[in-house]
Amino acid sequence: MYRVTLDDPSSLDEWRSKARALLLAGIEPAQVEWQTESGGLFGADDALPPPRDVRPPGVPRDFVTLANGVLAHSDPRRHAVLYRMLWRLAHGEKHLLAVATDDDVAWTHACVKQVSRDMHKMKAFVRFREVKLDGESVYVAWFEPAHDIVTRVAPFFVRRFTGMRWSLLTPSRTAHWDGTTLSFGPGASRADAPSDDALEDLWRTYYASIFNPARLKVDAMRREMPVRYWKNLPEARLIPELVRDALPRMQAMVEKQPTIPRKKITPLQKAVDDAPEGSLTALRRQAKDCRACDLWKPATQTVFGEGPAHARIVVIGEQPGDQEDLAGKPFVGPAGKLFDRALGEAGVERDQLYVTNAVKHFRFEPRGKVRLHKRASAEQQAACRPWLAAEIDRIQPERIVCLGAMAAQAVFGSSFRLMAQRGEWLDLPDGRKAMATVHPSYLLRVPDPGEREKAYAEFVRDLALMRDD
Repeated sequence: MYRVTLDDPSSLDEWRSKARALLLAGIEPAQVEWQTESGGLFGADDALPPPRDVRPPGVPRDFVTLANGVLAHSDPRRHAVLYRMLWRLAHGEKHLLAVATDDDVAWTHACVKQVSRDMHKMKAFVRFREVKLDGESVYVAWFEPAHDIVTRVAPFFVRRFTGMRWSLLTPSRTAHWDGTTLSFGPGASRADAPSDDALEDLWRTYYASIFNPARLKVDAMRREMPVRYWKNLPEARLIPELVRDALPRMQAMVEKQPTIPRKKITPLQKAVDDAPEGSLTALRRQAKDCRACDLWKPATQTVFGEGPAHARIVVIGEQPGDQEDLAGKPFVGPAGKLFDRALGEAGVERDQLYVTNAVKHFRFEPRGKVRLHKRASAEQQAACRPWLAAEIDRIQPERIVCLGAMAAQAVFGSSFRLMAQRGEWLDLPDGRKAMATVHPSYLLRVPDPGEREKAYAEFVRDLALMRDD
């Protein structure tokens, strides 16, 4: 039995380094005992046999992504299960990750889902409190996650609170941002964090004012905001009273004179009256002969949507590109390949989505033998909108995801601002929810590699909302 000690049990780099050494030495999974306490009874790692003279096996990119999520989980079995999977991948089971019914694969995906949910809860329920340090404001928060997620969530708070100095304290480790550098330290205790600050009374007043008793669903509230988080939330002390008074307040609202709100009509709703009739198959056939605008003349063909006829989620892009025009299918060019890659990393299966575009023909400007993409005009977008409205009407999705400003404004209206409102589920007038994010072609145009990588990570995060919801 070979004992392997990990100084940081959640570190992908450390686990990968030691797992690779074991693999090259030919140590089978059953012969390895993983330890997560440095300097324990057994001291340093056991000496391994010299590595065999073999070529290091290739590992699928998806496995590395999966391992990174699993290592944040609190289950002590995670290192052994991942090494067993690595061993199997390297010894003939190249398509292991595609076998959803495999015990190891199913277990690791369950771990990633639990970690993802824990990260979502940390982002939602962390409350920073102001303290004075050397006359300057520093914001400190205490949180008790179920898994070791601090290093993975801290960059989110850096982006959100870039101009603040803050510290995030948890029992396992801490994160600190000084306005320039993000650093991590050992775990803390609840006593290290402030219990209140001057703004919390104001926050509780605001929370009570926006509480809608008519929409109260106690069971759903407890699912989304589990009771174990309440002790660290300043607004939680109001919840019992608000729940108790919900029925009388709702009755008082019912007895008041009703008001008739102005109905917001989106461009997509306006197009419903002009939407063609027939099934998706019939729509696709009719769209081939569309002459509503002049885009059909230079284009090779109509690029209609594709996917399940009753998909839960419809994804709307902007307009086809060169390769889509030639293939007659949406999202098959460079932007489409990047979209597929991001969906994989977000844990979303494309074949469960109905994917289409706001505009169905490729608009371009010829430059020699090259056809350069050109944005469709407002009139051309409006001419295509009945086809999009018809697709939505036939599919009846629960959710709509817009990629790019053109798609977002077709769904939400011209006042929608993509970069300010991206990555957030919003209610549509018809009762559905919709969310917008950038178009993958935007990522391809980001010149700086570092900024491109950051933008891509945010794009994956937005797409993951389809899975978590």
